[in-house]
Amino acid sequence: MFKKKKEKTKKEKKSALTVLREYIESFGIALILALIIKCSVVEAYKIPSGSMEDTLLVGDFLLANKFIYGSRVPIPFTDIHLPALREPKPGDIVIFKYPKNTKVNYIKRCVAVEGQTVEIRNKVLYVDGKRVTDPPLAKYTNPGARSPGREPRDNFGPYKVPKGHLFMMGDNRDNSADSRYWGSLPRELVLGKAMLIHWSWAPDPNAPMITRRDLLSIPKNIGYNILHFPNRVRWSRLVSVIK
Repeated sequence: MFKKKKEKTKKEKKSALTVLREYIESFGIALILALIIKCSVVEAYKIPSGSMEDTLLVGDFLLANKFIYGSRVPIPFTDIHLPALREPKPGDIVIFKYPKNTKVNYIKRCVAVEGQTVEIRNKVLYVDGKRVTDPPLAKYTNPGARSPGREPRDNFGPYKVPKGHLFMMGDNRDNSADSRYWGSLPRELVLGKAMLIHWSWAPDPNAPMITRRDLLSIPKNIGYNILHFPNRVRWSRLVSVIK
């Protein structure tokens, strides 16, 4: 009798360990798949500045297709990339590592690729001598054009994009730190193509700030955001395709 009880206890322990191991294996597989998807296929980004207004707004949360340009394979201590389905082309909105600080991600529109000549005359963009139509939601906040030589915002080039590089510009043409200021973008710094706005949260200057000094700042912030939730969500922008 005692022997049977002991054997039953061992079986129960074994069964419990088997179930626990299966859960751990399932969780591990799910985690690995999530990391592969994040690193190689799709990744989420938040728009922190107004350089792409009014195409993208501060507070937009978007998904980027990393697979299309040949994403990095998530193997530690390697720099292996999958073959690109296609190269970035003019008109694409691209997420990339900022050349001056690769720890920072930027998002701009590609306006020219290697071998093409870029010129801006009195705010008008020309590529290979042909005028380029502005994106539908592009904007200019300063109507006057600054004289050539003063700064590159309104008059720039002609400039031939080097091999293996892209020329990037923000849709908010008068308020964008882009290739006019820091040069062309090396192709290897490209992370992905902006694909979809999945969430949009309008900034609110009246929202309570979260600070370490005020322990109540977190519940105050949460309470304020719950109260103003319907007004802060940009409902019309949710799940919209980026063009």
